[in-house]
Amino acid sequence: MECPYRYFDHGGLVSRIVAISPHLDDAVFSAGGTLTRLAQAGHDVLVLTVFTGSVAAPSGFALACQTDKGLAPDVDYMALRRDEDDAALGRLGVRGAHLGLLEAPHRGYDSPAALFAGRHDGDDVAGAVGDAIRDHVGGADLVLAPQAVGDHVDHQIVTAVVADLTDADRTAWWRDTPYAVRHPEARGAPEVGGTDVAVDVASVLEAKTEAAGAYATQVGFQFGGPEHVAPVLADLARREGDGRPVEVFRAGGRARALIGTLGS
Repeated sequence: MECPYRYFDHGGLVSRIVAISPHLDDAVFSAGGTLTRLAQAGHDVLVLTVFTGSVAAPSGFALACQTDKGLAPDVDYMALRRDEDDAALGRLGVRGAHLGLLEAPHRGYDSPAALFAGRHDGDDVAGAVGDAIRDHVGGADLVLAPQAVGDHVDHQIVTAVVADLTDADRTAWWRDTPYAVRHPEARGAPEVGGTDVAVDVASVLEAKTEAAGAYATQVGFQFGGPEHVAPVLADLARREGDGRPVEVFRAGGRARALIGTLGS
């Protein structure tokens, strides 16, 4: 497979960075400040979003996930979300790609509670996730991925696959937002290792907020309305940094070193 990255040399450090986002918003909500700071530093940042596939005629809980947001049944909900993601990542100055796998409601998870009750025995999507991301994470100097704070099954699967494919030394795990708002003490999946490192996002918090606001179909459900996006994200960032706005990652040694070049 042809390498999808451009190469940048910063005093001998070549940085190829890939973020693995379960859904169309996770990376921006959770790590948008760090993503844009990495891009501003000249690194090549690619956000791969895993569960982005459209279904021609959704039904049941999957259909309810769009109609409860005021969207008609004949709307291609995922196409709309992919467009939102393109706009959000453009505002951060990073690249994105959509891998086209199906979200949990299209894989037999039939209620909100089912999304947080563990992986179904018959759900074998992890193999497809691994096939889709293997070459990307294998060629990256830094991999960003979710800790699976909040226990959403799609996040758990992505976290487990990334942990299996990527050595811990070059992986940094973000705290899944807005689950980190609702469960501030949650520690994430057992596969997540490393020590905490904080990235100062004061200079890019407004850019992160604007990017998050691009997910118009989601901000009502996730934040209570577009007017709440900025205060919720700012409050979380300051709480995580004891008053200083930061994004916190659990990271291995090489990952901490690269992130550390941004300053804290």
